[in-house]
Order: sequence, then C-alpha cells, then structure tokens
Amino acid sequence: MDHPVLGVIFDLDGVIVSTDNCHYLAWKKMADEEGIPFDRTINERLRGVSRMESLAIILEKAEKTYTDAEKDALAARKNGYYVELIGSLTPEDMLLGAMDTLRTLREKGIKIAIGSSSRNTPIILRQIGLDTYFDAVADGNAISRSKPDPEVFLLAADLLGLAPENCLVVEDADAGVEAALAGGMRVLGVGGAAKNPKAIFAAESLAQLDITTVL
Repeated sequence: MDHPVLGVIFDLDGVIVSTDNCHYLAWKKMADEEGIPFDRTINERLRGVSRMESLAIILEKAEKTYTDAEKDALAARKNGYYVELIGSLTPEDMLLGAMDTLRTLREKGIKIAIGSSSRNTPIILRQIGLDTYFDAVADGNAISRSKPDPEVFLLAADLLGLAPENCLVVEDADAGVEAALAGGMRVLGVGGAAKNPKAIFAAESLAQLDITTVL
C-alpha cells in the first residue's frame, strides 16, 4: 500500500465487545409489549444501523401506525431496557483477541480509536474498563448520519489527526464496511462482515488474526 496505516478505528459492538444479545433482548421486550412480531431473523437486519432505523424495520410488522412522538417513545423505552442490560457488562465480556490486538497496536505506536454509531458507547467502554484507553472516540453522540454514511469514521480519523487513507477500519457489519470504503479507508471485516467481498481484509475474529499482517 502506498499509504502506511497510522491509525486503526474499531467499531465497538461485535468487534471489541458483543452487545448483540443485549440489543436483541431489549428490542424483543419492547416488541412483545406492543404485540409486534420480532425474532432473531429480523434482528439480523438491525446489525450496524441506527436506533431509529432499527425501529422502522421492526415496525414493518406492526398492525398500527405510530406517530413520530410515539416512535421516539418506543426507541427511548428500548434504550432504557438496553442500558439496564449493558450495566452488567465487565472486562470479561470483551471478545477474544480484542485486548491482545489493542496492546499490539499500542506497542507498534499505531493510534487507536472507536468509531461507533451507538450513543451508549461511553457506558459500554466504562463497563469493560476501556473508557480512557483509546486515543479518540467518535460515537452516535457526535454524529448526525449513521453508517453506511462515513461520518463517524471520518470524525474518528480527524480526532486522531490522520488522513482517511492512513486509517484501517475494523468492522463486523456490512453497513460499516460500506461506510469505511465511502470514507476512503481500508477495512478489515470480522464476524458477520468477514464474508463481505468488499472488505479488503477478512478474519472470523480478532483472535484469529495477527493485526500486524494487515498494517
């Protein structure tokens, strides 16, 4: 590559820690209360998209039409359930290989950042003991457009003081792969995004990859 990787930007959910089940259980509780059919198949469509976009997908199965105010209330209710669930996260909930990868990058002098659409990023990072570990954090509290828009990754690169072409994004969702490429960055697909043909690098998980091989 002509441009060296000077910074690595990590998505949070599904890359550093798995909160998928917390999201599922929170959406499931809200949907059940509303009498809306919701299962893990529908939940797969929510990967990597924003809270309100996720709600829109769930409401496709609703028998009634909700006003914007009602939609806001539903999203807030789900988030309350979710925050309750992630309150029990600990450093042990970090995905295999995540901490080793972060330490390796630190040793190599590579800057590291979080690029997540989640507004709960600060809570999750605090729960797993990484709230002061990253050089920069760009999350849903600082952006107006969710992935596949590249805004969150461009913000992360800017906070690191790096050009997009000097950044590698690590993502587990197709929307995140699209966002990274749209921002002019290289992308490593892990988990669900490992099979995405657009990902420049791929691995089932960080535990199965020596991050230095893709720098």
